[in-house]
Amino acid sequence: MAPERTRTTSEGAELGRFLRARRTRTSPQQAGLTVGPGLRRTPGLRREELATLAGISIDYYVRLERGKETRPSPSVLDALARALRLDEQEHQHLRELAARAARYAPEPPPAPSRTVGPHVRLLLESMRPHPAYVLSRSMDVLAWNPGGLALYAGLDEWPTGRRNLARYLFLHPAARGLFPDWDRQVTGCVARLRAVAGTAPDAPDLTGLVGELLVKSPDFAGLWERYEVTGRKPARKTFRHPRVGTVTLTSQVMHLEGTPGQRLGVYTAEPGTPDHDALLLLDMTEPGPAARVAPPHTAAPHDGP
Repeated sequence: MAPERTRTTSEGAELGRFLRARRTRTSPQQAGLTVGPGLRRTPGLRREELATLAGISIDYYVRLERGKETRPSPSVLDALARALRLDEQEHQHLRELAARAARYAPEPPPAPSRTVGPHVRLLLESMRPHPAYVLSRSMDVLAWNPGGLALYAGLDEWPTGRRNLARYLFLHPAARGLFPDWDRQVTGCVARLRAVAGTAPDAPDLTGLVGELLVKSPDFAGLWERYEVTGRKPARKTFRHPRVGTVTLTSQVMHLEGTPGQRLGVYTAEPGTPDHDALLLLDMTEPGPAARVAPPHTAAPHDGP
């Protein structure tokens, strides 16, 4: 018989961090509680209030939040989700965290392969002049066509191993000027990384990136602590591009079947419009062969850009 676990696992701690973050961001009014007069010292719900709303003991809830209880039942998870007013995506994330906490893996999983297949590179080339690229689960830019790289102004100045859209948004000096809604962009970016990191908290490709951004970007650190896992990605995105002016494009992101979590991102514009003309210019002004691929190393240096 396997020995009983007596220490907090990283997976259990991640479950506890999520519950604590959502609890402190849920007001008593949102949870349907009547608050008496006087100043509350606790932001959001108190532990005992959430435990009562979910129909569980305060001791059991405290153990959950401290990562010492790692096997909550589906009914407990559902009750906590209702009490915290989680949406379906957040509710599913809670289920995934609990499932992972119940499976103790002593060694962190390896980073997924960065290899991009030749058929995917051909697909990127066929999409020209529409900008397209392939991202890893941690938002590394693994492959691109000319417009896919040129659209993110200044990204080509970085070595290929450092090209990551989260790193770009928070650390590249051109990013804030490129996006009129930069605040919205970074909020969605962090929510995605939080969701991925929640189910693979020790994966080296994620821990390295998150650690770097926590040190280098106070904006990232503040958003990371909020523990939001749902991001509303707009279907249309505006770029204030220094080379082709202001363009508004329709975006689409697709998971690539048979790959280790890779996603294909593409931006489109109607032919004959000024936005499409800008894409034609962007496609022609980026030198070099199309559908290039980042080198297959996984560790990027952590020095500044």
